[in-house]
Amino acid sequence: MTTLTLGIDPGLNRTGYAVLERSPRGPILKEGGVIRSTQGLSLTERILEIGRGVREVIEQYQPTVLAVEQVFSHAQFPKTAVLMAHARGAILYAAADAGLDVVHYTPTQIKRLLTGSGKAGKEQIQLAIQREFSLKEVLEPHDVADAAAVALCHYFTQGSLAKKLA
Repeated sequence: MTTLTLGIDPGLNRTGYAVLERSPRGPILKEGGVIRSTQGLSLTERILEIGRGVREVIEQYQPTVLAVEQVFSHAQFPKTAVLMAHARGAILYAAADAGLDVVHYTPTQIKRLLTGSGKAGKEQIQLAIQREFSLKEVLEPHDVADAAAVALCHYFTQGSLAKKLA
């Protein structure tokens, strides 16, 4: 049976997603993209768009687990964290409604695992993903690379857990 992880980088304007397959040869990036909400709509309608978009991805790929980035807050931008939390709520609802297991990773965990530094920038993450999957170009927009990073974090974290339990 194919094991697929759906990685999600939540955002109100663009929610990145990436579908990763666990294979004997290593991780395989099956799909990546963004779910966009329509600026100008109410917050409620935008959250609905995100939730429906995530549900469509879940229905199309049938992942076994959803890995999502946790909300983080910068003191200078508290509103960003609140808006991201709204998007995350729609994502978590769609996952729970589909019966998926959900795992959460902090931005620092993801960055440290992929680059060795918990403070890596967007470009470093894009390059790490490009190298890992032997892509000709970096994934654009960065939301897709970030979602692939979340899925890859889960892939490697689960792999090390499985080895410890064996």
